[in-house]
Amino acid sequence: MSNLNPLGTLTSIDAVAACCGDDCCSDGSVVEISHTQLETITAAVKHQYGALAESAAERAADPTRRKATDRYYSADQRQVLPDEAAGASGGCGNPVGIADAKPGETVLDLGSGGGIDCFLAAKEVGDEGFVIGIDMTPRMIELAQKNAANLGTENVVFKLGHIESIPQPDNTVDLVISNCVIALSEQKDRVFSEIQRILKPGGRFVISDMVTEAPLPDEVRASAAEWVSCVGGAAVMSEYLELIEEAGFTGTEVLKQERSRPDAVDWQTTLINLTLRAYKPA
Repeated sequence: MSNLNPLGTLTSIDAVAACCGDDCCSDGSVVEISHTQLETITAAVKHQYGALAESAAERAADPTRRKATDRYYSADQRQVLPDEAAGASGGCGNPVGIADAKPGETVLDLGSGGGIDCFLAAKEVGDEGFVIGIDMTPRMIELAQKNAANLGTENVVFKLGHIESIPQPDNTVDLVISNCVIALSEQKDRVFSEIQRILKPGGRFVISDMVTEAPLPDEVRASAAEWVSCVGGAAVMSEYLELIEEAGFTGTEVLKQERSRPDAVDWQTTLINLTLRAYKPA
């Protein structure tokens, strides 16, 4: 993995900042982030997604804005989601749609945002199951809790926390899901180690994420806009799979792989939306 410090030289965020598949994180409506606000990439991400939570209702009501749920989720799935949950949606796939969550299981969603995947998983695990959403942005947690109350969902809880240090005991989760969130982390090895820790023996994860075929240009990794848009921190796919293996997972299977920006002509041609599954040994 590259040791390049993405905060070495930061370029500003502009109105046409890209996103995972051009529509998953912010559909181009990226707020300006100044250098003084950017102590870390984490601060930049929290700033951006806090703003996304605040504008969720506005985005949901605007028919010209194509949301991640519009691209990756079925009409039946979208029908059961609160408008504000869809308005805050961000992702590059639909992991819960192919995760095969079973009745009675405990599911944990990394980077749960407004709660869309949590609410869909809650229906699959039923009243005997349990869903936990983890997000580091207080405004997203507040939005998700509001959405849960509106839905009357009683088997979902949202926790404030970081995916590099998940607030969950060891060996307590059957299934971990995540949608274009690990790409935002500077410590992906720690994320996979944490997933391994909290999964029960024989448990699995199903995640969608942004990866690349080749290393990104330095100027992309140094761009605040590209980092908060899931791109600047995207790992080379081969290195990403190595991290999963090094964390102790087995049976890794690529479930879906597609070009994120199929019409691109430069480094963006290397971007891949990847959905995969792997297991913690029994």
